[in-house]
Amino acid sequence: MTLSRWIFWAIVLGFALGGFFDGILLHQILQWHHLLSLVPEVSSLRFQVLWDGYFHALMYVVGAVGLLGLWRARGALPEHSGLQTLGAILIGFGIWHVVDSVLSHWVLGIHRIKLDSPNPLMWDLIWFFAFGVIPVLVGTWLAKRGPGTRRGIPAALTVLLLGTISAGAGVWALQPPPDQPEFTTVVFKPGAGPEGAIRAMAATGARLVWSDPQMSVVVLSVEPSRRWSLYRHGAMLVSGSGLPVGCFDWSRA
Repeated sequence: MTLSRWIFWAIVLGFALGGFFDGILLHQILQWHHLLSLVPEVSSLRFQVLWDGYFHALMYVVGAVGLLGLWRARGALPEHSGLQTLGAILIGFGIWHVVDSVLSHWVLGIHRIKLDSPNPLMWDLIWFFAFGVIPVLVGTWLAKRGPGTRRGIPAALTVLLLGTISAGAGVWALQPPPDQPEFTTVVFKPGAGPEGAIRAMAATGARLVWSDPQMSVVVLSVEPSRRWSLYRHGAMLVSGSGLPVGCFDWSRA
């Protein structure tokens, strides 16, 4: 049934938007945790930034798959299905936070919502109910309602609007705060060492702003047009180069 497929793919897209919300708000704006904050083997800034980048890349993939599914299922939709679409997105959004809470916070223990809180469980539960359980309940209620009598948004336009929202979330993830100069954060491949970082800076005309002791993560002032060249000189991930690694530009050095 086309409507069922539409609802499923809207849930998938909502799941991706939940991940973007988590990464942008908690990893970047509030900086309460990183993806692997409590994993002892991943204690260095280099790997924290790297895995946050992988997390955002995964959300891009999930979001793209959801949008593709919605586009393919748009043809035989009821004319008025806006509330059901919104409900499905809320379900997916909530599912992300339920899965993240249960799996990441309590089963695997790779991070908590607010690491510096004297009562991290309280924050975990607040997030679990406020952004997990409640959106799932509200979304289920909306999704079960039949097509309304009000004028709805055509399915194709709905997909385009959702795509704009998803792309906007990704673009926002790549932006630094407005009061911060436009620097570029670079994660180098293992073994590159200070010599490799220095060679990369010399080759691209970059100026060093900050680095960790091993120079495996560096913040540079470099011409935007030359960022891609850093990949030819040992970089694994480069902020602002078009890759989904938004946590870079927001990370506090």
